Amino acid sequence: MTTTPFWRRYARLFGPDPAADVKDELCFHLQAKIDDLIAQGWPPEAARQEAERQFGDLRAVEQIGLRLGEKMERRRRLQDYWTDSVQDVRYTFRTLGRDPGFAAICILILALAIGANTAVFSVVNTLLLRPLPFADSNQLVWIAPPPTSCGLSCATYSADAYEEFRDQSRAYQDVTGYMAFTTPDNLRLTGRGEPQPATSIEVIGNFFQVLGVQPAMGRLFTADEARGGPHPVALLTSAYWRRQFNADPAIVGKAVELNGTPITVVGVLPDSFDFGAVFSPGAKVDLFTPLDLNLERNWGNIVTLLGRLKPGVTVAQALDDANRVAPNIYFNVRFPQTLGRYKGDLIPVPLKDYITGKLRRSLIALWCAVGAILLIAGVNLSNLLLARAAARAKEFAVRGALGASRGRIVRQLLMESLVLSGAGALLGLALAGSLLGWLAHQGSLALPLHSALRIDGETLAWTVIVAISTATIFGLLPGVKIASGNLQEVLKDSGPGAGLGRNHERLRAALVISEIALACVLLVSAGLLLRSFVKVLDVDLGFEPSRAASIKIDYDDSAPTNDASVAKRSEIFQQILARVSALPGVEAAGMSDFLPLGPNREWDTPVPKGKTVVPGELPDPLVYVITPGFIRAMGIRLQGRDFTWADGPHSEKVVLINASAARVYWPGEDAVGKILMRGDEEDHVVGVVDDVHEETVEGGTGSQIYYPVTQQGPAGAQLVIRTSMPPASLAGSVLHALRELNPKQPSAEFRPVQTIVDRAVSPRRFFILLVAAFAGLGLLLAALGIYGVISYSVTQRTQEIGLRMALGATAANVQLRVIGKTLRLTLIGIATGSIASLVVARAIAALLFGTTPTDPLTFAAVILTLAMVALCAGYLPARKASHIDPMVALRNN
Repeated sequence: MTTTPFWRRYARLFGPDPAADVKDELCFHLQAKIDDLIAQGWPPEAARQEAERQFGDLRAVEQIGLRLGEKMERRRRLQDYWTDSVQDVRYTFRTLGRDPGFAAICILILALAIGANTAVFSVVNTLLLRPLPFADSNQLVWIAPPPTSCGLSCATYSADAYEEFRDQSRAYQDVTGYMAFTTPDNLRLTGRGEPQPATSIEVIGNFFQVLGVQPAMGRLFTADEARGGPHPVALLTSAYWRRQFNADPAIVGKAVELNGTPITVVGVLPDSFDFGAVFSPGAKVDLFTPLDLNLERNWGNIVTLLGRLKPGVTVAQALDDANRVAPNIYFNVRFPQTLGRYKGDLIPVPLKDYITGKLRRSLIALWCAVGAILLIAGVNLSNLLLARAAARAKEFAVRGALGASRGRIVRQLLMESLVLSGAGALLGLALAGSLLGWLAHQGSLALPLHSALRIDGETLAWTVIVAISTATIFGLLPGVKIASGNLQEVLKDSGPGAGLGRNHERLRAALVISEIALACVLLVSAGLLLRSFVKVLDVDLGFEPSRAASIKIDYDDSAPTNDASVAKRSEIFQQILARVSALPGVEAAGMSDFLPLGPNREWDTPVPKGKTVVPGELPDPLVYVITPGFIRAMGIRLQGRDFTWADGPHSEKVVLINASAARVYWPGEDAVGKILMRGDEEDHVVGVVDDVHEETVEGGTGSQIYYPVTQQGPAGAQLVIRTSMPPASLAGSVLHALRELNPKQPSAEFRPVQTIVDRAVSPRRFFILLVAAFAGLGLLLAALGIYGVISYSVTQRTQEIGLRMALGATAANVQLRVIGKTLRLTLIGIATGSIASLVVARAIAALLFGTTPTDPLTFAAVILTLAMVALCAGYLPARKASHIDPMVALRNN
């Protein structure tokens, strides 16, 4: 019988060898069999051959044994690893339980950082990464020309153009659209108690089929209903169905009275469909009705276009197809001269890009900001773990002396960081969920898809990745630092500040410098964006939103003839304005069919009388139809005179134009008294008003023209009131006055005009608030880092400080030395951060408004703020150092 070689016994010290073990075992049994045969009288060689014959294929048996051995070894290793991990977790909880303050601070820091990252990732994922909530949404495209100063009229198409494009295009499965010129509360629901306002969108009959939206109840519009049909029908949104009809399923198939007309509800749309969140951020839509193109055929550009590409067709191919079709499309087939009007204007872009593309840079900047917060939090975690590891250096030295490997010590410290990070991630997830839930219900936030913000599987996965990465990257550093030190030397040091020496302190100082640099970058970015936001708020809007409010007016001006309709409308409006103007606190009142920073449209291209222009030379002005008093109610400055009720349908045609239009039509001249021609009709300019921002606060203004309601038909009526009182205090009185004149007046929202401005700037305000909050959090974490490093330094140098004070150093000298070190770290961090801030500021230049990336005031304010915060953070350790008793410090040594 053979025995295991002597050298192989010691080879086991370097780990198990299943192959050698199996071979040894087989050799043992084979030799035992040979010995038995020899004992029976077999010759040795014959005995070996007989034993090998009885054993069979030794190589096959060896392979089977090897597989079984490796399987058992893997199982043993896994069991050992699991056992060690459970022990590490238990030990981690015991050690953290003995230091709850440390654990609470770490968890709170990580919760804020991971929660911020989770919330921002959900926003980025919803707006940029996640597909739109439609089937095969990558096939959907928005079709429109580049933005121009004439608003929606230049981004929409006529009924004839839609039908011809749909018929002639080869790139699309189908093309659809909706009426672009819809105002809030355009319907009145009656027959269910007090009249209630409702907002309806008219859509082309195939709208929901093209989007791939199926009703939750009932059905979609039929082809007959899409062409007008025998009876009016409507589809309810899920939110409106629940709010107004108490989620009654029996409402499908029944008629409801809207604007005095019975309309049959044919279906309820699913919860997942939110028209406002996708196509009109911040808008609330209650129901949908079919758009009868035959009735709207002569209204001009009113329809938006969106299409679903055929499988395999790219956007570039769709653009080529549009360029082929555009020259063959009429604005109106009755006017042959309009052929080719849309040449170059049918530009498809992915619907996702149209909806969220303008926010891409802002979202990336926001994501980078929370990334910086995570880095600062991670550096703080490393600093805290380094300080704690230094305090436990003797513990690790003892464990090493008792046989613990350096790898086991590193794993223990890594487990602590994983536990802390996991707890922080759970708390951060709760914070992020609360923030996202709040954001999803902010109706005034004009942010696309914000109602879809939620914690989903992708967000959870991101949170897990962030938590593990943070724990691994920043938790591994203290472990490696501890393991690389001379633990035996630690056992020889008996002082209370025994630790890992100056290298350890320098590492912590370097980490703090990086924190300050990151905080500097965040503060500079937030400061520049905040300065831009202030500049946005300082923009001269052309009107004065404060102390003004508006309400949607319901009226009926139907009459047998146009003159009778004008007379009836004028009488209604005069009664309303007279009644409202008599209310206490009302300074001015007027009406307009559209308000600034909302829907708009253009009609014709007026030409100055006596001038000859080529087509396209003059801009198409945006049109407002207003009553006398509207200009004063909105606080718009006027040169010339306002409209009067004497400007009737048979009197001289009059208009107001804005300053931009005056400069275009009569540069360097006084426009008051001049005449604009619309075909054969003369419009006399009686006044020039300031430019009003019609679409965005940050964008420029184009030409605008105002017509009196006595000479042009308005698309609706928004009553604007200027008051010396808080607008909210007049809401009840105004609604009561309106209902005295019209009992069917719905209880529409009486909203301050300032809310219109706030909604227009809400996306920028949203990003500014988040970036500013993250910058403040970064500053707080940097202050904590400075305090931790300086405080640890004072603790480490207790004996040195005591000796200096025993030799004559004063408390003031000690404080100055500590504060001097604080300032050194801060200045290095500020210098590094300022250089990085210049690079980052240029990267976000496109997000700035009226502010340069090198704005000296912002940089100076950030540097001063960081220096002051650093001084405050360093003062407490300095004060503690100056109160050290030299005798106590030396005695402890």
